[in-house]
Amino acid sequence: MPSTASIDAIMRSLADPTRRAVFERIIQSGEINVGDLVSGSGVTQSAVSQHLRSLKRAGLIADRWQGRNVFYRAKPKGLAPLVDWMSHYGIFWRERVANLRTLLKEIDP
Repeated sequence: MPSTASIDAIMRSLADPTRRAVFERIIQSGEINVGDLVSGSGVTQSAVSQHLRSLKRAGLIADRWQGRNVFYRAKPKGLAPLVDWMSHYGIFWRERVANLRTLLKEIDP
């Protein structure tokens, strides 16, 4: 199972709805700079920068400098600890759903 620290950082980072929106916008764009993230978001440049720092610390995004501009892109492998953790519990639910399916067939053949 992945380290608890990395899962905690990912969950903490994605717990904020504005930060999730920033992350989703980065994913949809492929690569985007801060100015474009701020444009039309209703969030200040300072706030977007704070959200980007949190996402970067959690390993969810990477940055690339081009002159004075910084471009951000999602790091798909950054979600791996969370996916691994969730798959651990997926087994639990698959078993429960299979048991429910069997029970329902017994009740209503």
